Amino acid sequence: MTDAKLLSSLATGAGLIDSCGDFGIHIARDGTWFYHGSPIGRLPLVKLFASVLRREADGTYWLVTPAERGMIEVEDAPFVAVEVQARGSGSEQILSFRTNLDDTVDAGENHPLRFASDPQTGEPGPYVLIRGALEAKIARSVFYHLVELGCEREIDGASVFGFWSNGTFFPLDTLTPDT
Repeated sequence: MTDAKLLSSLATGAGLIDSCGDFGIHIARDGTWFYHGSPIGRLPLVKLFASVLRREADGTYWLVTPAERGMIEVEDAPFVAVEVQARGSGSEQILSFRTNLDDTVDAGENHPLRFASDPQTGEPGPYVLIRGALEAKIARSVFYHLVELGCEREIDGASVFGFWSNGTFFPLDTLTPDT
């Protein structure tokens, strides 16, 4: 097999990587990693697992090494944004997020913010893209701080509340006179 074909097989999971099925790892909504129901208490071990974490197009999560891959369960998002820091102001503002595993990203075109509404409560669920298709759920306290950093902007004749970071505006919601 040629080197290019080998690399392609490894990258796509075709052929050479053994699928180990379910690894018995679960990431809770609060970002705690569990192995067969017991929390994994060693942060360096969790960081090692997180370094090989991948999300497939179908929404499943896998730990992938050159030799094997195994599925894991993720309740919401694999990471939690536990801190936000702002530099600058207005459209020049940069929002830096730190996760529970000490990854740091600056929100912007490559690391967008996303807001999903809870279908039952209507409450916004804020996320920031960390790497690849992996997101961090923004912790409630961090979201409250983020809201303090937001501003109004007119888009298509509507007043929209949102956040600037790295020259990109991320809308949270359209404002009406009663909001």
